[in-house]
Amino acid sequence: MSAAYSKCFDPTGARYGIPTYPWRYAPDGLATRRQLRAKGLRPGGQPVCAQLMLRHRGRRSGAMVAYLYRIDLALPVRPMTSRKWGALALAMLARRTCPSCRLDVGYCISRTHGVCGLCLINLPAQAAA
Repeated sequence: MSAAYSKCFDPTGARYGIPTYPWRYAPDGLATRRQLRAKGLRPGGQPVCAQLMLRHRGRRSGAMVAYLYRIDLALPVRPMTSRKWGALALAMLARRTCPSCRLDVGYCISRTHGVCGLCLINLPAQAAA
């Protein structure tokens, strides 16, 4: 193991307070939130049991960390209900609706400009008039 990996290898948790493994060296039976989600699972309230660490010079802390959960204690993802689907559809409709012309433009409106492309083109003409 190289020096960068040895600084991240702490299976007893003596250095970091929680068992720590180098990036891509997690033991079997543990997974990150994204890996659980890909399998159709969620942590389900269980505590973090270990972490992955990658030394990163660009970060202020000097390391990137991903928390690991036990797969055997993970619960299935809750299914979407009809009310959740409806709320999600209304939220996406609000993101696609231009506040200036009140039209559904078919894409999410940029928060930088706050209006659709047609209204953005017409803004300088309205300001000059």
